[in-house]
Amino acid sequence: MYKNYLKIAFRNLWRHRGFSFLNIAGLAIGLSAGFLILLYVSFELSYDQFHSKADRIYRVVSDIETPTSTIKNSEPAWAVPPHLHTAFEEVESAVRIQETRLLVHRDGKRYNENNGLAVDPDFFKMFDFKLLSGNKENALVAPFSIVLSESMAKKYFGDLDPIGESLDIEDYGFVGNVTAVMEDMPVNSHLRADILISLTTFFTENYSPNLNDNWEGYEPDAYILLKPKVNAKVLESKFPEFLERNDGEGMKKLQAYVTLYLEPFKEVYLRSDRYRTISGNINNVYTLSIVALFILLIASINFINLTTARSTERAREVGIRKVIGAEKRQLGLQFIGESTLICLLAFSLTLAITSLILPAFNDMAGKTIAEGILSNPSHVLSILGIAILIGILAGSYPAFILSSFKPVNVLKGSFSNGTKGILLRKGLVVTQFSISIALIIGTIVIYHQMSFMRNQDLGFDKERMVILNSSNTELKDGLEALPGVVSTSLVSSIPGGDNPLAYSRIQNVNNDQQIVDVDAYFVDFDAITQFDMKVVAGRGFSSQFPTDTLEAMVINESAVKLLGFASPKDALEAKFEQWGRSGRVVGVVQDFHFKSLKENIDPLTMRVDRGRKGLLTVKLSSNDLTNTVASIEEKWKAVLPNEPFDYYFLDEFFDRQYRADERFGYLIFNFSMLAIIISCLGLFGLVAYSTVQRRREIGIRKVIGASVMGIVKLLSKEFLKLVGLAIIVASPLAWLVMNYWLEDFAYQIEIQWWVFVMAGAMVLTIALLTVGFHAIKAANINPVKSLRTE
Repeated sequence: MYKNYLKIAFRNLWRHRGFSFLNIAGLAIGLSAGFLILLYVSFELSYDQFHSKADRIYRVVSDIETPTSTIKNSEPAWAVPPHLHTAFEEVESAVRIQETRLLVHRDGKRYNENNGLAVDPDFFKMFDFKLLSGNKENALVAPFSIVLSESMAKKYFGDLDPIGESLDIEDYGFVGNVTAVMEDMPVNSHLRADILISLTTFFTENYSPNLNDNWEGYEPDAYILLKPKVNAKVLESKFPEFLERNDGEGMKKLQAYVTLYLEPFKEVYLRSDRYRTISGNINNVYTLSIVALFILLIASINFINLTTARSTERAREVGIRKVIGAEKRQLGLQFIGESTLICLLAFSLTLAITSLILPAFNDMAGKTIAEGILSNPSHVLSILGIAILIGILAGSYPAFILSSFKPVNVLKGSFSNGTKGILLRKGLVVTQFSISIALIIGTIVIYHQMSFMRNQDLGFDKERMVILNSSNTELKDGLEALPGVVSTSLVSSIPGGDNPLAYSRIQNVNNDQQIVDVDAYFVDFDAITQFDMKVVAGRGFSSQFPTDTLEAMVINESAVKLLGFASPKDALEAKFEQWGRSGRVVGVVQDFHFKSLKENIDPLTMRVDRGRKGLLTVKLSSNDLTNTVASIEEKWKAVLPNEPFDYYFLDEFFDRQYRADERFGYLIFNFSMLAIIISCLGLFGLVAYSTVQRRREIGIRKVIGASVMGIVKLLSKEFLKLVGLAIIVASPLAWLVMNYWLEDFAYQIEIQWWVFVMAGAMVLTIALLTVGFHAIKAANINPVKSLRTE
């Protein structure tokens, strides 16, 4: 019996192969999109989940409340982690992690390694990063110990055993001893490094022996491992008394009061609102999950629509089979089986499509979310389960509706397609096009927000600016003489990069020394001019004023407002104390975006300080950038022959802040286009079915004089009304969602009316072309042929 059912199913598929293709292709495309998003979302959610003690690990962060603001730090003071470990029996271990760049010397060659971490000895006891050789108990205990990743070990030592070998860390002035080799850190880890240095190296007499008792310096990230069954919130409630006991006098003196918080380690990557080098966005995960559900819903609607639309053609088959003794249960199983078979064919095609697209999708996402579709078999089973569920739902209509009709009525021809089925299909069409329109509106808004941020006046010039990792003054002087070089300057930080917060006292409008923690830049005399910052009051730094190297400060307009002055001019001559220096404000620059446009412009101070500058900025003319960079490299090798040439362009570096948002927008755009394609496939099939059903009506209308355009209008009107209704439904919902998304940006666009018009026009045009194709084809059929076949 089941063999016959299978034969009938394949016969029907082949007989109506056009509809079968639309059904299978539309569903396969939808399942493929859902599969890819499932892989992406699963990968994002997997960050840091592989550590066996992850549930007990917490990141220690801090808020610093000053008289004027609260600073949200991603780290505590240097002294906090070791003192937490000794003060609370609930804390099993504590680890500090300090990002560091290294200049490594080996066999006469030098390498800039930007992916290094200095860590406390318990690093491998807390985190499950696998050691391939060496002992995790003591690998990072002794000063000057180094652990290399497998890739880095091969880079420096090839096939030799690196244990016991040494590397010269030139910028820190010590020779490190390789004590272990670790497996390359997983991609789904927010902690990532190729070289680990024992943090005890920096507690020696040569560096900072009192660092463990430093309650004012905020540099390393800190993680603590709690003992089993310890309540983190209860422990957190004990921190105020701990800080008061250890640093109460210091906080009172500085008028900077600290509050410590514990962030669950598993939530740092996706949910933390504090800085971290490698970060994700839980809202993007939610959004893509919703998009996946939408696309699967659209694909399911298509499949159900086409299945139910064709089901009436089989009413006579049902009648005849019931007359010869078929039971309702048998008919139901047959229809559900046929529908599920089609879904299984679509699932097979899904696996092939996803395998082909996955490498390109990895590139689009900017990370390897999966090596292959079978890397996680549970995902394959999930998609298979969705396909089977769709098949059961789609087959339910003919299974339980058609099989319940009385065969006498059907065979007499009194069976008719009820209004309930028609209304269901219309409702599903409106739903799928509403989703498609909402996705298009979202895509347009994301694109224009990214474009707005890229074209916003930043308040400084970032074009044709080369950044070199050097503070060598001889190199600076030599580069200024090169053709194509407009100017040079030495700075501690650049827009879009990291800069320190400086504890400061600055005279305010009430003549009080106001305590502030402000962003700080340390520059030379040429920086303000080179970056084309606009001085709105006073002056910039100048070598004509020798005291500028010690006693001068330039602030931005936001700092003027923080101090309460009515105008930039009023802030001139305000006295300051900052990091051991004192003097007066000599100038005010116009606010410029030294951070991402996602953030408001914060107060900023700038000072001339030769000891804190580590970057050389080179402004180029617009002529022949390639040869000019080559000349810069040649000069670098002449002045610094033992250091690798290391440079990048400021505009690319600054725009890197928006790369994740741009990738997200690109993903949304591509999946929106898929949603439209799937919707149009379904519409194409429904219109084709509708024209077949109405071919006799069309023939009669042509006989009595109806024009081709009149018939096209007749057939198009019904479907275009549904698309129009979808536009009305989708527009306000999309407006609400995208306004919520824009709240993450300090500088944002306003959603204009034309966005909704454009999205609606796009979908109407595509729908009109889809409907029009079949309508014109049906209208041009010879009416004699149409009436003869009835």
